[in-house]
Amino acid sequence: MIESKGNLLTPFADPLSVFSRTANKLHTMWLRNTYPFSNFGRRVSIDRSCDIYRPTSRFISIGDDVYMAREVWLNIASDSEHSERKIILGKGCKIGRRSSISSRNHISLDDDVLLAPSVLIMDHNHEYSDPTLPIHAQGITEGGRINIGRNCWLGYGCVIFCGRGELSLGQNTVVGANAVVTKSFPPFSVITGNPAKLIKSYNPSIGSWLRVDQEPSEKLVT
Repeated sequence: MIESKGNLLTPFADPLSVFSRTANKLHTMWLRNTYPFSNFGRRVSIDRSCDIYRPTSRFISIGDDVYMAREVWLNIASDSEHSERKIILGKGCKIGRRSSISSRNHISLDDDVLLAPSVLIMDHNHEYSDPTLPIHAQGITEGGRINIGRNCWLGYGCVIFCGRGELSLGQNTVVGANAVVTKSFPPFSVITGNPAKLIKSYNPSIGSWLRVDQEPSEKLVT
C-alpha cells in the first residue's frame, strides 16, 4: 500500500517498526533505572544494540535529548584512574550507528554535536613499546583529553585521536569523511584529510565560508 502526499507516493512505515521503537524505549528505561550513570537526561534514546558496560557507566554523563543509533560503543578503559566523569555527552548530541567513544581520561561532546556512522573518538592508545610482549599484554598509554565544541559535525568514518595533552575542536567545526584528527582546530573550521588540515573557515565580517587560500574579500565558490 502507498500513501499520496501531494505529488509524491510514499510507502507506509513498516508496522513492525513499532516493536523496535518500543524495545529501544524499554531498553533506555532499563539503563536509566539500573545503571549508575553520573547523569542521565530526559528524552534520551539508546538503541538496544548499544554497548555500555554497567560497572563503568558511573563515569558517563548523558544530557537531555541525546540519541544513540545502533551498535554505538561507549567504553571506559579498564585501568582508568580517578573518579571524574570520563565521557560527557551534552544536550542534543546525536551519535551515528557503529560509532565508538573510548576514554581513559576525558572526552566531552558539547551540546548538539552530530556524529555520522563509524566515527571513532579515543583519548589513549594501546602500548606497544616492548616488542617482546604481545600488544594486548602491555596495557594502554597515558593518553590525553578531548573536547568537541558545540554544534560540531563529524563525518563518516573520521577518527579523533589524542595521544597526549589536549585536543579541542572549536564550535561549529566540520570534520570531513575519513579524516584523521590528531591536533586542535579553532571554531568555525572545515577540516579534511589524513592528517586533517584546515581547508575552510567562517568569516563573520562577510558572512561566508572561505577557503584558506582565498583573500578575505573573495566569496567562497561552491
